[in-house]
Amino acid sequence: MKHLIKKLRKYEIQIRKAINSQMQGDFHSIFKGSGLEFDDVRTYQYGDDIRTIDWNVSAKGHGTFVKTFKEEKEQTVFFILDVSGSQEIGSPGKQKVDISKEICGVLSLAAIKQASQVGLVCFSDQKEKYVRPGKGPKQAYEVISSLSHLQPTSYLTDLSKAILWTLNAVKKRSVVIFISDFIDEGYQHNLKGLAKKHDVVMIRVTDKRETRLPKLGIVPVFEKESRKTIWVNTSFGNFRSRIKQNYADNEEELSIFAKKHQINFISVDTEEDYVPKLLKLFRVRNKTVKSV
Repeated sequence: MKHLIKKLRKYEIQIRKAINSQMQGDFHSIFKGSGLEFDDVRTYQYGDDIRTIDWNVSAKGHGTFVKTFKEEKEQTVFFILDVSGSQEIGSPGKQKVDISKEICGVLSLAAIKQASQVGLVCFSDQKEKYVRPGKGPKQAYEVISSLSHLQPTSYLTDLSKAILWTLNAVKKRSVVIFISDFIDEGYQHNLKGLAKKHDVVMIRVTDKRETRLPKLGIVPVFEKESRKTIWVNTSFGNFRSRIKQNYADNEEELSIFAKKHQINFISVDTEEDYVPKLLKLFRVRNKTVKSV
């Protein structure tokens, strides 16, 4: 736990320093809401934007009323973390689930520093762990501690169920950071609904072992989610190239889907330094917020 916190602090400081130099200290907009939230109603005055008229209140017959708004001062950052069996691929200490937890932890520390509320749900095909959104350093450490000690009870994946649970649990518009390998089917409809309600960020975590299979003939392969061993012929035809192409196609489909539904999307490999990828993500989000 202490080793993990030390590592995450180092990355978080590294990210903040880079952002401060590249964005003139404007770290605010990465996690803060840029919009307005409803405050109250008042009587219509000459010059008011007619788009702000509250027709439901005005219809009561006591005059014409307009909605008033106040700037969002507090943002909730909510993490959905895939902890299914397919996340257990990679070298010791650098499996997909390890990198996913690190990214979740370092972004939690960064969000807490900006006075955001941070919440977390860890999912397989069921809810494995839920941390209710909260503020302050204690909340960040609770999130990190939950990640460090988590022992999932199921190895299966159901991203659709994870998204639906989040839609029901997180009512206020939030930044939802979804960390997974996105190896599942039938979840796009719910993900589209999530993007309509929240500001969604997708972080895909992969490992080269999934696509760079050696040419060894017939070998046993342990399937992480079913916990069964199957035999595959790695030398047969274009077996290895088809697997690699399937992963490439999956990433392209995710990227196209994300652009279509205004979702920020990055892909991170377990063997690469993910900090530059996060910085690139922040630069994109910073520009997007400023242009609103």
